[in-house]
Amino acid sequence: MSIKTTTYYSPNFNINRRNINQIKFLVFHYTGMKRENEAIERLTSIQSQVSSHYFIKKNGKVLQMVPDLYIAWHAGISQWGKNKSLNKKSIGIEISNPGHRNNYINFSKQQIKSLVKLSKYLIHKYKIKKNCLLGHSDIAPDRKLDPGEKFPWKMLSKKGIGIWHNLNLIKLKSFRYKFVSNKESNLFVGKLKIFGYSNKSNIFHNSSKFNKLLVKAFQRRFRPELINGKIDHECLLILDNLLNIK
Repeated sequence: MSIKTTTYYSPNFNINRRNINQIKFLVFHYTGMKRENEAIERLTSIQSQVSSHYFIKKNGKVLQMVPDLYIAWHAGISQWGKNKSLNKKSIGIEISNPGHRNNYINFSKQQIKSLVKLSKYLIHKYKIKKNCLLGHSDIAPDRKLDPGEKFPWKMLSKKGIGIWHNLNLIKLKSFRYKFVSNKESNLFVGKLKIFGYSNKSNIFHNSSKFNKLLVKAFQRRFRPELINGKIDHECLLILDNLLNIK
C-alpha cells in the first residue's frame, strides 16, 4: 500500500529522528487562511515556526512537507489523555480550508478522497488505533476550532478512520435540549477526561469558561448539528456510547 505525494519541503521540524513506535496519533487541521498558496507559504517559511507532515490541497493533491519520522510543529500546546505536547507522538495533516474566520466551507470531494487514502495508509503503516485520530480542537479545545463541524467524522468512521457512536439518530435527537442536573453535568465533564479530553486549560483560569469550550469541542466533533456549549441529555448518551466502544 502506498500514497502518491509531492515533496514540498518545510524547514520547521526537530532535527532528531524519532522511532517509528513513537507515532501514536493522527491530528487533522484546516489551514484557516483565505488563500491556499499563502497557507503553503506559511507552513514552509522558517519565520512562521509552524509546519505539518502533509498538506491536502483543494484539488486533492497531497504535499509532504516533513518526513514522518521527524517531529513537525503542528499541534502546539496540546493534550490527549496522559499524552502532552502531541507533536512528539503524532503526524499532522493540514487540509486547505479558509476556516471559521474566513467563510468556512465544506471540504472538497477531492480532498476527502485523498484524506481517506492517506489516513488509511498511515493507520496501517503505524498501527494507529481508531480513538487516536483527532482534530486540533480535541487536543487544544481552549485554542482551536479546526478541523471544525464540517469535517466528515461520521463518514470517515464508516471507512475505519476514527470512531463514531452507533446510536439511533431519530431516538437520539429526541433527547436534545433535555435538561440535565448539575450532578450529571459534572459527571459528563469527568467522563470527557476519561475519554481523552484535557480537564485543565493552559489559558483560562475560569473553569466554567473552559468547560464550555470543552463541551463545544466535543459537540463540534460528535454533535455538529448543534454547538452551543450546553450539556443536554443527547450529549450524555453520545459520550456514554463512545466510552463503551472506545
